[in-house]
Amino acid sequence: MRMRPKKNRESRLAAVSDLFAVYGENGIIDIKSSFGREGRIKAEIGCGKGRYILAAAKREPESLFLAFEKVSDVAMMAMEKVASAGLRNVRFCVCDAKDIASVLPPDCIETLFLNFSDPWPRARNAKRRLTSPGFLEAYKGLLSDGGRIIFKTDNIGLFEYSLGTFADAGYILSDVCFDLHGDPLLSKDNIMTEYEEKFSSQGYKINYLAASLK
Repeated sequence: MRMRPKKNRESRLAAVSDLFAVYGENGIIDIKSSFGREGRIKAEIGCGKGRYILAAAKREPESLFLAFEKVSDVAMMAMEKVASAGLRNVRFCVCDAKDIASVLPPDCIETLFLNFSDPWPRARNAKRRLTSPGFLEAYKGLLSDGGRIIFKTDNIGLFEYSLGTFADAGYILSDVCFDLHGDPLLSKDNIMTEYEEKFSSQGYKINYLAASLK
């Protein structure tokens, strides 16, 4: 179901326009111009209404966070939350996940968060999964030395699929967990997304892994 257009969209977007990432003439996001300083990025693909990115940015005020969301009205709601909180270490980019590798400079991501991505359960849509081989290859060019991917999902089918694709792509897996909320160490610093709270309240187990290239 498509989201109905939000009222006063233009004026609301204008009010938070300073939170959009800044692009250079080459079409690549300029980190320094976007944040006012250089630094490695912690990025979330599919930030939704912003619960996760907001909490993470509050927790780590010295880190730089970049939130990707393909639906502008959804991004707008997340941006309004960040603006209301007065956070200056978060920027937003409205684009499809398949275009992320073309708008980011190489080796810029310290941590990439894939939180409750669309599982695309039909085999014919497998290439659209954010943990499919094509995406995992693209991430390699974006991760900094020692960078990692954090992946959470309630969908056991997607998780088991992803265990295979990460390994096949040459990633080293760590902290593989089939019940994140039941693990006292991993859950200690966990930030729940909107979907995570919803699914866990319905009894679904939350699956978690970390992946790196070294």
